[in-house]
Amino acid sequence: MQVSKEELVAVLSQFNPWWRDEAIADLPKWRRAAFRELQGWLTAPPAPRAVLLSGARQIGKTTLMLQAAEALLREGVPPANILYATFDHPLLKLAGIDAVLEAWRAREPKADGPEFLLLDEAQFIRDWGTWVKHQVDFRKGRRIAFTGSAMPLVEDGQESGVGRWYTIRLTTLSFYEYLQIKNLSLPALPRIKSLRDLFEWPQSDFYRVTEAAAPYVGHFHEYLVRGGFPQTAQVDSVTQAQRLLREDIIDKVLKRDMTALFGVRRVLDLEHTFLYLCMHDGGLLDMVDLCANLEVKRPTAQHFIELLEATHLIYRLPPFGYGKDVLRARFKIYLADAAIAPAVMLKGKAILEDPTALGVATETAVFKHLFARYYAQNVRFTYWRGKKDREVDLVAEVGAQLIPFEVKYRAQHAGLRELKGLLELCQQKSIDRGYVVTKSLDDFGTIADLPDTTTRILRIPAPLLCYWMGESELTA
Repeated sequence: MQVSKEELVAVLSQFNPWWRDEAIADLPKWRRAAFRELQGWLTAPPAPRAVLLSGARQIGKTTLMLQAAEALLREGVPPANILYATFDHPLLKLAGIDAVLEAWRAREPKADGPEFLLLDEAQFIRDWGTWVKHQVDFRKGRRIAFTGSAMPLVEDGQESGVGRWYTIRLTTLSFYEYLQIKNLSLPALPRIKSLRDLFEWPQSDFYRVTEAAAPYVGHFHEYLVRGGFPQTAQVDSVTQAQRLLREDIIDKVLKRDMTALFGVRRVLDLEHTFLYLCMHDGGLLDMVDLCANLEVKRPTAQHFIELLEATHLIYRLPPFGYGKDVLRARFKIYLADAAIAPAVMLKGKAILEDPTALGVATETAVFKHLFARYYAQNVRFTYWRGKKDREVDLVAEVGAQLIPFEVKYRAQHAGLRELKGLLELCQQKSIDRGYVVTKSLDDFGTIADLPDTTTRILRIPAPLLCYWMGESELTA
């Protein structure tokens, strides 16, 4: 559809205030952990590739792009050589990328040096994969960063895009980032390079950190119910934060994006499927039960689950292993953020009084932090089931190394009786270290008197694990 150049220039001028020598309004001072990685790819790209910021709605992708623009300007890049455009805007979507670039250059003639194209919601660009491939191959003077709220942005153009873009996968805020955004004054915690370092701590260090971490527990619980979305993190009321989160998920993702991107017509059935998963967060997916309860056919339910994963609302974990057994086995489902279930189910802070629900929310948060910390290393996450239905919640496969995590977020201290699954897996696979994520701050330290002396098990409170996983992602 034809959109006049004057109309496009008017829209782009509003999105690019630096063309008028104006500052970017309301840009927060805090930065996501991914900022440094994005900025490195823009200023000194290690390879001739574009950069894809992939993640759910409202997790800070746009803010990250604008902060990148601000940093480029501070480094002396001519304002005319930086373009920010969001293809969520109806006029830009209708006009198409080529018309947008023509309008940009009509308004701002090119200056010396590379051009920087910051393109938001690029899944709305027609044939986006082919376009990015062409730009990377033939426009060497352009550096491109683009965002997407749906996995098809990665998958649909995968074949033509191999080697053409580098993906930065954004999760919701880590607990560490949440505390930075809230600008809280809390006792300093020691920095660690790796969880492995904790195995060498003397007992006095565990005692010292336990005392310093006491104020963190209440904030961790609020983080679980408020959510790791920048907007909801800064809203005063938890009730209002959850309402905003519910509206963003139900109204914008399920009802709008699913229709626009995937052509979903049975939105109510999709919503019911998502509500079912919210009620079974962190559990094994029982497709027979889901289909019976929702009165949908298995292929339909399977399709809905794939779409929910594509829009970054859920993660699916396969069981440990490979081959036909895994293909036939049940997947474990985690929501993208621990606050989604209480927000969507209108539970408010009630989960804090429900030990089971609080344990599920904590396990979801732990998985998200581990995923965010390790995904760039091509880590495969699974869960494990052994004899007598013994389980290990999470197993990270880092190359040839297996690192198991068992979440025991309960008042009682974690003892050997509760860790039979973890011990069985470690013995069976000759794993040298494993972790138990606990609730009480004093349930912290190595477990003595293990039956297998080649394995070492560390108990670590969930607030500390999530804090350090977020901090190490930021400072490593």
